[in-house]
Amino acid sequence: MANWTEIDQQVKTWIMEAGDSIRESFKHSLSIHTKSNPNDLVTNIDEETERFFISNIRKAYPGHSILGEEGQGDDLTSLKGIVWMIDPIDGTMNFVHQQRHFAISIGIYENGVGRLGYVYDVAHDELYYAERGNGAYMNGVRLPSLTEVRLEKALVAVNATWLVKNKYFDEKKLVDLAIRARGTRSYGSAAIELAYVASGRLDCYLSMRLSPWDFAAGKILVEEVGGIMTNLAGEELDLLKTNSIFAGAPVLHGQILNDFLVRK
Repeated sequence: MANWTEIDQQVKTWIMEAGDSIRESFKHSLSIHTKSNPNDLVTNIDEETERFFISNIRKAYPGHSILGEEGQGDDLTSLKGIVWMIDPIDGTMNFVHQQRHFAISIGIYENGVGRLGYVYDVAHDELYYAERGNGAYMNGVRLPSLTEVRLEKALVAVNATWLVKNKYFDEKKLVDLAIRARGTRSYGSAAIELAYVASGRLDCYLSMRLSPWDFAAGKILVEEVGGIMTNLAGEELDLLKTNSIFAGAPVLHGQILNDFLVRK
């Protein structure tokens, strides 16, 4: 049986060490290349940080499996056992251009159930973390349960690109959603945006396409403060595939889902 307290302390130690290394890299030039398209960037720091975590996990927990964004983990077809989902730098474009609004994201699942989640905003030294059944925290301060707000007073996170060009949902309804809300934001890091939902800095977050390592940690955070996280059709997420994502407090989630997302 896993010792989750021990694992939690170990992960926090690794995250702080990795964060120090990333901040140190600000002083040096980056090696940057692309993946699937010219805007899908990866740097030597992404790859080095992922290697750092994977090497430590392999040594400390050889029976665990790993899903990593940069392809250095395992090729999994199931979530049996304990699985680590790692994004060494979520928000690489922000990291490259701004050195702000990027995060280390780690979600640890046991037989498909989220047990531990971590989102570390490196530039602001803010560590959001949660353990299933024990709440969510930011730098040691417990986050309160989410409070419900009406859409007209809600701050909604959505990438503006999805509002004007997408093949999944009625663009006019998404524009109406943005108009009805108090305001919209886009930070360019799913991990940070989900952490902001969990901490109440945002009221909900929508994305058309995210990989498991993008949202695995954030899902645990959001659920530990009473939030709901589904795809944009209101369905359960598949942790082994790309998903659309919709996270928020239950009443607001239901209102937006019914009024703007479900095709009628």
